[in-house]
Amino acid sequence: MSLLPPDPSTDSADDQVCLPEHCFHAFDTLFCALTSNAEPIPPKFPDDKYPLFVTWNVRAGRSGRGHRLRGCIGSFEPHALHEGIAEYARISAFKDYRFNKITRGELDSLECVVSLLTDFEDGSSYLDWTIGVHGIYITFPHPSLLVASQSESSTPSPLSSSTTLLSSSSSTPASKQTSSGSANYRKTFNATYLPEVAPAQGWDKIETVDSAIHKAGWSGRITEEIRRSVKLRRYQSRVCTVTWHEFVEWRKANGGRV
Repeated sequence: MSLLPPDPSTDSADDQVCLPEHCFHAFDTLFCALTSNAEPIPPKFPDDKYPLFVTWNVRAGRSGRGHRLRGCIGSFEPHALHEGIAEYARISAFKDYRFNKITRGELDSLECVVSLLTDFEDGSSYLDWTIGVHGIYITFPHPSLLVASQSESSTPSPLSSSTTLLSSSSSTPASKQTSSGSANYRKTFNATYLPEVAPAQGWDKIETVDSAIHKAGWSGRITEEIRRSVKLRRYQSRVCTVTWHEFVEWRKANGGRV
């Protein structure tokens, strides 16, 4: 699953919130973790607190035309950026269960994407969000716990969804899709997709929510009743991307060896 570049319309906001230095810090953390004698360069950007994701992509050659996901883990709990970016740079590189650990031999093919999450809002329904603008975080109960509906509409109705949504963030590390509960029986399910995912996949809202429901761990048929049980929290992200070669230039300019 690939990520789209940031929307140019958000560039000014990204410039103020998410900086290339954030990505350089993530790259520096990974490089030092894979290089025994490398000394990290202390971060100089403000140590503000944000929920964040760190994504590693493999670029298709030096031209960078096309890339594929190599790891992506984050948290909805605000973290101080100096330690938070470093922590999730390591987690996404070495502990994303979907992938093998990143190795030193892969470094020159990587790009790093840092996403700082902002503007969290409760959605009034599972359709109350905008593709390309919002990421979604969904939770829903096990369908066996739902009260059987008297009737099921053949078309989704945003007004039918619950309006009491989560007001707090999860402190558990999250991949692009996450789930909670035991492997045998889960009372609740949860999953998230960053704002870039739906446009990259060409999904509409229902396809995105249905995919998130499956990624959360529900393997059964998705009914309108299940969709209407979803509590959706939407958010936006400020994104920055740098390549390995840009990192190398930055590290050398700051007195580090590569």
